[in-house]
This record gives sequence, structure tokens and C-alpha cells, in this order.
Amino acid sequence: MTMTTPAPRKRIAVTAGDPGGVGPELLARAIARRANGEGDNLVVFAAEDELRRGFEQADLRESMDELLAADGVEVRPLSDFPSTPVGEVHGDSGRWALTALRAALDAIECQDADALVFGPLNKASLHASGMQEYDEMRWFEGQMQTESEVSELNASAGLWTSRVTSHVPLRAVADLITEERIIAVTRLLSEQMSAAGYTNPKLAVCALNPHGGENGSFGTEEIDIIAPAVKAAAAQGLNVEGPFPADTLFVTAKRRGYQGIVTMFHDQGQLALKAMGFAGGVTVEAGLGIAIATPAHGTAFDIVGTGQADTASMFNALDIAGRLTDAS
Repeated sequence: MTMTTPAPRKRIAVTAGDPGGVGPELLARAIARRANGEGDNLVVFAAEDELRRGFEQADLRESMDELLAADGVEVRPLSDFPSTPVGEVHGDSGRWALTALRAALDAIECQDADALVFGPLNKASLHASGMQEYDEMRWFEGQMQTESEVSELNASAGLWTSRVTSHVPLRAVADLITEERIIAVTRLLSEQMSAAGYTNPKLAVCALNPHGGENGSFGTEEIDIIAPAVKAAAAQGLNVEGPFPADTLFVTAKRRGYQGIVTMFHDQGQLALKAMGFAGGVTVEAGLGIAIATPAHGTAFDIVGTGQADTASMFNALDIAGRLTDAS
């Protein structure tokens, strides 16, 4: 009988995100999961007080010391953890979250970890800390000096999405949509889905305007930009169709066999995905050269410390980051 050698476990750098949210609890539960033999190895970037906060919130059967000593769990301790309140926006919380992320990126650059998963962040806390970028995607882009196209992807309920624009004011969206950008994020979506196990994923592209613009009656972006971009992407070998009116596309996507959807702006895809299945959603920071994922939900300040934090998104983020690592 031929024995197959199990694939080596990946090393996932993991941080709690905003320490005032549910991230510390999710981190503790992720550590417990790995200690029980599930998932890839974890390289944890956190302070002792931060870990203690998370383990107290999680109220696990095993002790913190026991779980942190388990095989497959390595802690890279951080110092100067701020004594910020839980359940609130605070600049020191945002500053700490970025400090932990920077330490994790340094470890990946030194090949001490293969991918990164971080707990939920709060953008108000990040901006209160002095972060100038719109969001963490752009922060990562600056930290890693990335020159290629990047995009946040989302995966939930068996459907993936990418965004041509993301955390920008709605009034700016139309001016930021270009043929080149649509092709780039369509390619990113296809590549990342392929790395996650999809074979030649079938993609659809959303229109921007109501009813797909109604032949120019409600806007011409579909005629001038989006349709030509879809045609060009298909000519480059991508399995993509569109544009389709967004209000019906998500309703019919699974019936028509679409596995991924390119959206024009943040809420166009997020509203639909979260309505289809909020629990378990994952955000992937694509185009940065390494696998980076995070739960698609927020910091959930209203339930911190109640033991109600849902682990599905965090565990899915860890699994997706592991699958994407070989393609990074």
C-alpha cells in the first residue's frame, strides 16, 4: 500500500486586531482550535495582558498556559499593551492593532510565517491613532510598498466578490471606475479563487447604474467602460460575463453558475453577501504578494465580553489564508 505524506502545515501569523473588540476572544478560540489539532500552525503576535483578556472573555475549559504551550502554537510576545477600555473607539487601540500587524509583517518578511490573519479592526480607532489611509488595505499597500493592483475580496455562503472601488465616498465611485481597474480586479478574483481550489471560476460583473443603465438612460458607464472591460477580460482568457444589473445578479448568481462577482463599490457586494449569509464571511486582502485574510464582520463592541462572538469567520479566514499561501 502506498502511503501519502501529509502536506506540511502552514505557519499563520495571527493578531487580535482591535483589542477593544471581540478580536482577543476570537484569537483565544483560534489558539484553542489549533491546540486541539485543527488547522495550520499559529504564530501569535500579542501581549500577555491582551491574551489574558481574550482567554477570560472566551471562558475556555483549558488554561491559557496549557493552550499556549500546545504544539503548533508559538507566541511572539509584544510589550507596552495599552490599558484602553473595551467596547469603545480609542486611538491607542488602533495604534496597538497596527503595531501588532507590523510585527507580523516583519516575521513574514523574515520567513518566520507564511501568511497573515488578523482579527476585526475598527476604522474609527485606526484613524484616531493617526493612520492617514482610508483603510487597512491601503495601509498594507504602503507598508509593503506594493505597486501592483490590489483589491479587497470577500467570500461568504459559497460566493466570492471583488471590488473595483472600496472605502471611498460614494460620490467618488463613478470617477474611479476604469477599464484597467475592472480587468485587474477581475483577474485578481479569478487568481485567488483558483488558488483557493476553484477550477476556472465562472465570474460575473455588476453594472454600476440602476437596471444596468437602461441603454444609457440612467448613465453610460456600462456602455463606455464596464462592457468593454468585460469583453477585454474575456479575451484575455478569464471566464467572465456581464455587466448585469446588481439588483438581480446576486439573486440569480447560483442558479446561473456564477461563483464570483465583480462589484463596482463597497456596499454593492457587501449588502448582498451579508444578507445571504453574515456568519462565516471572510475578507481577503488580494494583490499584496502574501496571503492576508480577516473576518468580514466588525469589532462587535456591543457583545464584547459576553461570550457571544461567532468563530466561523475567524476560522474560515485561517483556512482560506492557508489555502492561498502556496499561490502568493
